[in-house]
Amino acid sequence: MAEQLLPPERPRHRRRPAPRPPRTPNDIYVNTKTDFQAQLCRCRRLLEDGNQKELRVHGLGLAIGRAINLALQLQASGPGPLLISANTSTVELTDDLEPEGGEDMEPGARNRNNSAIHIRVYRPQTE
Repeated sequence: MAEQLLPPERPRHRRRPAPRPPRTPNDIYVNTKTDFQAQLCRCRRLLEDGNQKELRVHGLGLAIGRAINLALQLQASGPGPLLISANTSTVELTDDLEPEGGEDMEPGARNRNNSAIHIRVYRPQTE
């Protein structure tokens, strides 16, 4: 009889949260799970109150398109003229590797890179 080959055990990975710099009231972290209209309303409210002269919209990975859309929607319908300045970066993320089943494997970690965008939405300086 032919001997059945079993696939090698692959470790399961758990993603750690992305590192974030200290948060300020004008930092908006965009993700794909939060309702877009709620994020847009929050940004508009921050700009309309007059307390914030600028917002910083951050998007990571799949949320980059949503962050760009949010900044453009703010610019199109914001209170008064708004300018946009965008920067891109690469963020190093770490995943924890957990062995499945057999205890002969040790837990480990894996690093990977992900794209990020940081958009500054601000009012032009009046002279």
